[in-house]
This record gives sequence, structure tokens and C-alpha cells, in this order.
Amino acid sequence: MVTLLVLILYSAALVALSLFVSRRVTRSTDFFVAGRQLSPALLFSTFLAANLGAGTTVGAAEFGYRYGLSAWWWVGSAGIGSLILGLFIGPRIYRIASEHNLYTVGDYLELRYSRVVRYLMAAMLWLGSLSILAAQLIALGLVLNVVAGLPSAWGAALGGVLVIIYFTAGGLLSSAWVNLVQVAVKAVGFSLAVPWALSGVGGWGAIRTAVEQNPSLAAESYLSVTGLGLEAILRYAVILIPSFIVSPGLIQKLYGARDESTVRKAVGAQGVVLLLYSFMPVTLGMVAMVRFPHLDNPGLALPKLLAEGLPAWLGGLMLAAIFSAEVSSADAVLFMLTTSVSRDFVQTALRRGSNDADLLRITRVTAVAAGAAGIVLALWLQSILAALEIFYSLLAVSLFVPLLAGLYSSRPTAGAALAAMVASVPATVAVHLLTRGGGVGPLTPAAVGILFSAIIFSLFAIRKKSAAPV
Repeated sequence: MVTLLVLILYSAALVALSLFVSRRVTRSTDFFVAGRQLSPALLFSTFLAANLGAGTTVGAAEFGYRYGLSAWWWVGSAGIGSLILGLFIGPRIYRIASEHNLYTVGDYLELRYSRVVRYLMAAMLWLGSLSILAAQLIALGLVLNVVAGLPSAWGAALGGVLVIIYFTAGGLLSSAWVNLVQVAVKAVGFSLAVPWALSGVGGWGAIRTAVEQNPSLAAESYLSVTGLGLEAILRYAVILIPSFIVSPGLIQKLYGARDESTVRKAVGAQGVVLLLYSFMPVTLGMVAMVRFPHLDNPGLALPKLLAEGLPAWLGGLMLAAIFSAEVSSADAVLFMLTTSVSRDFVQTALRRGSNDADLLRITRVTAVAAGAAGIVLALWLQSILAALEIFYSLLAVSLFVPLLAGLYSSRPTAGAALAAMVASVPATVAVHLLTRGGGVGPLTPAAVGILFSAIIFSLFAIRKKSAAPV
């Protein structure tokens, strides 16, 4: 009950901070891009907070529990993508966004290609983003189930309501300040919990012994960074690296930077931190395997370890850190969903004459609707990793080629972008169904989808006249 009380007070503090900062949100530019005034520290924290969510905490620990050290690639691939975004792609698209006062990735796609491309991307984004929002809420439900004994469905719903309240108040501006607090809690929690938990089971030697005595595990692969095998590593790399380069939610966050230098420093630094952090939840998952070798639901590995395998004060701090991780990632996804719908659909298509106050009001109403939809989907999916793979696969195959080709070449046209986006998703689904998820040779279904997208895009780009440069 003490831990539950701490989480309640912590949640109240996050909402209070958000409401306080939201008093500065008077224009849509504050809500969408924080007035383009985010410092390196705020941009770093809001990026890292968004990337440390269900997949990189509870999901990564579940991977570590099942597959050992090579589960690093699940989060490590995201770190690689973040580095590429921060050092190369991010500064370039920030410059365009600043020059043309862009709010969303949809704004960029319309500027570079056409309004139809914008609508298609927004529709795909909604379908995929709802699944990743659901993943964060599922993880929130697991945490509250362990802490308070609440049914996971109730926990997911309550977590969703919290996210809706504090995000709707102030958009990116309030989220950035709340994320700064959340990142501090996560940093302290994980830095203390990993060495404490590891020493509590007797160190790496005890893990090796436990693995060798477990007939269902192969010690050599479980304790190797490449133990998953080349095919599985490529699977996650192909899905996650492109996704963290072109994620609309992350790109839109960097729109809020005060200059290009801030993008390079902040996004690049959080990419490095993400690479190093990747070992932490995996290690905790492996420790959980030693302590609880027969879990019916490996998704409970991290919450159970924190509740039963650490001192009460440290377990409570870590549960607050995990709770922070899921909430911050959920608000990042809600940010992506809400701003896309309100800007790309409502204002652009339905109410083109709406003023700034109308846009701000529409965005807040949309946030409530998107949050509610995410709660419903979380109750249906009930699997973090399944929900995340839906999002990352859809995002990678549909957006990676058109966005990057548009940034670095003036030749491709709207027709090339549309053809690639429309063709790549069915191709990926078809390969997945025909091969039962196995892919073609070394190529996973997502890799085939990206390759098919690149081929279609290139064929159309060759046939069409050069488009005017952005």
C-alpha cells in the first residue's frame, strides 16, 4: 500500500506540473512545437522519455527473461536509429520545418509531395499508433496489477485516463517539462536497481549457473549478445532502426528545438544513452529468470522482480520509474496521434478556415478521443510485444523510403510516394501470411516490404519528371 500511495502522489505531481506549465500554452504553436524554444536539456529529456516506454522496459525485460543478453538488440536497434536521426536526418528536416513553419510530418509530406500523400500517411499512422499507445497502457496495467492487485484491464484504463489529463493540458510544452522529471526518476531508479538486483542473485556467475541448470535454456546463446541468431537480429534491426529514424512523433518533437545545433546535441546524446541503457532492462530480465524461473507470464518478469526481488524502498522507486516510462511514452504517442488528426485531417480537410483557437480546441478534443481508443485497443490486444510489432512494421514499410528520398532528392514525385506507400503494406502482409512470419531467405516480411517500397518508388521516380526541390 505504501508503494501504491507513492504512485498516486507521484501521478498527482505530474498532473500538477503539467497544469502549471499549461498556463503558458495560449497558441497552437505552443501545443504542437513548444514555440520552437526547447533547449538541449528539454529536447534530450522529452526524446529519451518517449523512447523509454513499454517496449524498452517491461518488454525488453521480458525479452531478457526469455532469450538472455541478445535481447539487447530490441532496444539497441532503437538507439542506432536515434543516432542516425540526430546526426543526419533530424537537422535537415528541422531546417525545412523551421523555414516553412511546419507542425507535423504530414505538413512536410504535403509540402514535398501532395495533400493526398499527407492524408494517406495520416491514416496509416493512426492505425499503427493506436497499437503502440495500447502497448504502453498494457504495461501500465501490469505495473498496477503487481503494485495494487488491480486487474490489468483496470490498470490500463486508469493509466490511460492519467495520460489523457496531463497531455491534453499543454501538449509538447508541458510534456517536455514533465518528461524532464520522469527521466530523472528513471535514471536514479535503474542506476540503483541493476547492480543491486545483480548482486542479490550472486552476480553473473550465478546467472550462468542458473542457465546451465535450466534444461529449457542454452547457456551459450543465452549469455551471448548474438544468441538470438543473425535472422532474429536482422528482424528487429530492420523493423526498429528505420522506425526510430522516421517516427512522426519523434520528428515532431525535434521540430520544437530552438535551432539545428540543439537537434544534433540532444537527439544524438539520447541515442548514445539509449545504446548504453539497453543492457539494463535485459539484465533485470535475466535476474528475474534466476529468481522466478517458471513464470507463466514472462511479461511480469520486471514488475515481479521490482515488487519481490528488491528492498521495498528501491522496488517502490523502480516501480515509479517504470510507471514514468509507460506514461511518458503513452503521452508521446498520444501527441503523435492527436496532432496528426487535428492538423492533417480536421483543419486541413474538414475545417480549412479554422483559426488558431479552433485548432487548439480541436486538438484537445481529439486527444481525449484518441486516448479512449487506445484504452479500448489495450483491453483487446493484451500483449505488449504484439502491439509494438504492429506499429513498427507498419511505420517502417510505409514511411521510411518516401520520407528519406524526399529529403535527399528533388526527383521523386507524389505519384512515386503514393505508389510506394500503397504497395508496401499489402506486400508485407502477404509475405507474412505466406511464410507464416518467416520472410524470404534472410529477409523478414518488414525487410521485403521496405525493399518492395524502394523498388516501386524508384520505378515511378525514373518515369516521372523531376519535382521542384523543397
